[in-house]
Amino acid sequence: MEVNEQNLNALSEYLKQTLDPNTRRQAEQYLYSVEKNPNFSILLLALVENQAADPSVRFAAALLFKNFVKRNWEQDGDNVTINEADRTAIKTRIVGLMISVPAKLQIQLSEALSIIADSDFPEKWNNLIPELVSKLSPNDYSVNNGVLQTAHSIFKRWRSQFRSNELFTEIKFVLDQFCEPYLQLFKATDAMIESNANNGEALKVLAQTMLLLVKIFYSLNCQDLPVFFEDHMSEFMGLLHKYLTYTNPLLESDDEDEAGPLEKIKASICESVELYAQRYEEDFPMLPKFVETVWSLLTVTNLDPKNDLLVSKAISVITTIAKLQRHRNLFLVGDTLKNMCEKIILPNMSLRTSDEELFEDDPNEFIRRDLEGSDNDTRRRAASDLVRGLLEQFESEITSTMSNYISHYLQNYNANPTANWKDKDTAVYLLISIASKNASTQHGVTKTNDFINVVEFFANNVLKDLQAPFGSVHPILKVDALKYLYTFRNQMNKNDLVNCFPLLVTHLGSDNYVVYTYASICLERILFMKKERAILFNAKDIQPYVEGILTNLFKLIEQGATPEKLAENDHLMKAVMRVILISREEIVPYVSVVLNKLTNILSVISRNPSNPRFNHYVFESVGALIRFTCSANPAAIGDFESLLFTPFQGILQQDVTEFTPYVFQLLSQMLETHQESELPASYQSMLTPLLQPTLWEQQGNIPALSRLIQSYLNKGAKFIVEQNQLTPILGIFQKLIASKLNDTHGFDILNALVRNVPIATLNPYLKAVITLLLTRLQSSRTPKFTKGFVYFICSYIVVVDPQGSANSIFELFDSIQPGLFFEIVKSFVVPETQTIHGLVERKVAAVAMIRLLTQSTAMLKDPYFSQWTIVLDVIIQILQSPQEVAGDENEELYAIDLEETGYQASFSRLATSKQMTYDPASHIQDPKAYLSQCLATVCQANPNRISTAIQQGLPKDSMSALSSYLQSAGVGTLM
Repeated sequence: MEVNEQNLNALSEYLKQTLDPNTRRQAEQYLYSVEKNPNFSILLLALVENQAADPSVRFAAALLFKNFVKRNWEQDGDNVTINEADRTAIKTRIVGLMISVPAKLQIQLSEALSIIADSDFPEKWNNLIPELVSKLSPNDYSVNNGVLQTAHSIFKRWRSQFRSNELFTEIKFVLDQFCEPYLQLFKATDAMIESNANNGEALKVLAQTMLLLVKIFYSLNCQDLPVFFEDHMSEFMGLLHKYLTYTNPLLESDDEDEAGPLEKIKASICESVELYAQRYEEDFPMLPKFVETVWSLLTVTNLDPKNDLLVSKAISVITTIAKLQRHRNLFLVGDTLKNMCEKIILPNMSLRTSDEELFEDDPNEFIRRDLEGSDNDTRRRAASDLVRGLLEQFESEITSTMSNYISHYLQNYNANPTANWKDKDTAVYLLISIASKNASTQHGVTKTNDFINVVEFFANNVLKDLQAPFGSVHPILKVDALKYLYTFRNQMNKNDLVNCFPLLVTHLGSDNYVVYTYASICLERILFMKKERAILFNAKDIQPYVEGILTNLFKLIEQGATPEKLAENDHLMKAVMRVILISREEIVPYVSVVLNKLTNILSVISRNPSNPRFNHYVFESVGALIRFTCSANPAAIGDFESLLFTPFQGILQQDVTEFTPYVFQLLSQMLETHQESELPASYQSMLTPLLQPTLWEQQGNIPALSRLIQSYLNKGAKFIVEQNQLTPILGIFQKLIASKLNDTHGFDILNALVRNVPIATLNPYLKAVITLLLTRLQSSRTPKFTKGFVYFICSYIVVVDPQGSANSIFELFDSIQPGLFFEIVKSFVVPETQTIHGLVERKVAAVAMIRLLTQSTAMLKDPYFSQWTIVLDVIIQILQSPQEVAGDENEELYAIDLEETGYQASFSRLATSKQMTYDPASHIQDPKAYLSQCLATVCQANPNRISTAIQQGLPKDSMSALSSYLQSAGVGTLM
């Protein structure tokens, strides 16, 4: 693609079409189809740079460029999307472009630059920092902000990285070139702010500069205290302290809700103060002065939401100091603890008018802030963290003080519940704060304050709000009660929780969004509970409530009039999924209704997927229904197919990329469920479309498609051969095996081919297959590939001619080059076989090596015999290693939790649709006995030679283990 006006106009038009829901899908498909063309990325940058272009098109180009870089910058084996010339051109242009475009575009480009730097900097981009420094201007602070935004996008990566030599080398590389001009710019910006104190427009730009300088300060110091900063401590800290106390009405936000530049600067400074207090206190003599300033700041900052970020970061500084034993005496002076409670904790723990408005106007955001936390931590969360920090040093004092406040608030409430309902809200939140010592969103509180009886408080003060009719107490108190139960669920006994089920079902019928959402969250987390690693609740426990729960949940979900609104509340869908998982086979009476509901939901949300979590739980629910229903009645699979095939076909035809990986997994699950030995007719027509290269271009499809092709081979190898589809499948294998990212899936397909297709049919292709593997082994070997290669050899040995000799693997490799397999055994099979993991996989490896050792005539000849006892020792090491215990096959179902497993945008595996494990060595029940019997046979055929080799070559520990195998198998001695 040449960079010319015609191509720019065409690209612009397609980007414009991506903004229209009616043309978005087709436009995206076209852009994806041409992105591998040379200069594609350069055209995107040209559009971003074009000031005459439509701003929405420029933004779309910047967004697509970022995502293009994210997908393709890291090279995957031979699959190179961005050629070297384009890479060089991008790195040459992007810094200059970054500093010249509007802030909205800068953010997208800075993320792309960060991705590139993560891969190339500093080794392949060593001129980046000098180029940035050279762009700094003494007068043009808009340019400086572009430079600093770029630097910030590079340096902030260090905050989350583990310490390593490579990381410190990179940081030193930056510090040596960046620190001096950075300090000079810091001083110059300070001077410019002073000289422009009454110039609002200039201050707006300069404040952004100062904010970026402060953010970069944190990043440059986040891993270790650099010598430069140690040497210039007084200068840096003087500037930071100045702007922590700086006031200028022109920089303060007029909006009560949105933080202005000054609030953001001070919040960022508090982050650096906390960092120094935690990591570099001995080198930070100004710490007491900063703590005093932060304290003062907290006492004078009002309750406006615009100050929330600043207050939460400032409280976090105090929390850090409070946790340190050496500063304990600071808090024992006079009324310090009392003042801290009254002036910091209580004001920030109490419900504000803005919080009530959020509860009414944006319930989703209220839930997110209250329950899940966020990047901008809430005041309540920060105040609660401070309470917990103080409890570490002053447990009895803080508990006593807070308990008095709790009693006071409850008395106020009881005096006039209607007027003083906020007092009870504060009391409950305070109780949760002082009682929760160890807690997580996922598992609730695991350790409580010894001085607080949380179950008694629930019975005396909280339960009555759960039992109260709707309208008789404020909805926020209903939410508080549900949150209390959710928080302290581990402290309640099972019977108490079961008794709460009817109350939770009732609250699912509330018309208040936050109330019914909390009810669903509470229910789902209770059902998720375990005790001594076993699930606490079973199908019988919830059976009386299943119908009511599901009816209410689906009614709430179906209130959404658009795909986006329907999928908005993923908590509801997660609760549906959890009820199905706990119900297991007991869900069967409701399957027809539930599956119809899920199918309808799926049809709606596939029009515009908007909430990945909601989508994931829908597909997990469908997978669970298939799993539990068909385990009890395999014939029921036809009912699932008749309902699901239509929406699935729509998803595939419309190429709904967010859903196709899920569809392929569920198709695999349904196909694997079929009991007949032949490929069902309903799947036969789907095979050819599944082999089209375009489907395999989407990385997210590959794991699921690979599994589906394996399912086809397991069920319909005969059909595949008859339809001449073997060659396309081998073509897919070839593509996957060349990729470092996807080679595992290539091996999975190859092993399925060997396992299911007659070896006579495969033979014409095998030489080319082995050549491909050897080429990759030689050119770009990785530990993962090597392990896959060795396991393929093991699988082949076990599967091919299992009752005959094991000579065919020798013949296959040696047909390419005489003596080749000996080198493979010595260099790869012997050292790598022990690294294979998995219960079935290790068994297959052991059986393969036993066959290789005892059933191959070649192995008894030179040069192979030199490896004979070495291979025997490998076998014994595999058999002696701790054996993985096969767990409950449904165990992973109980643990389905995206907070735990992590949602991935490209591919998320469905736990309910677990791939079937095939054991090609299933005829061998006891590998140790099998080894003993095979050794006895080979010793009988080769008297003295084998026994002598064992005596002379086998290590003592292995000899002892072998003797125990022989004895257990009743073989006796080989000598």
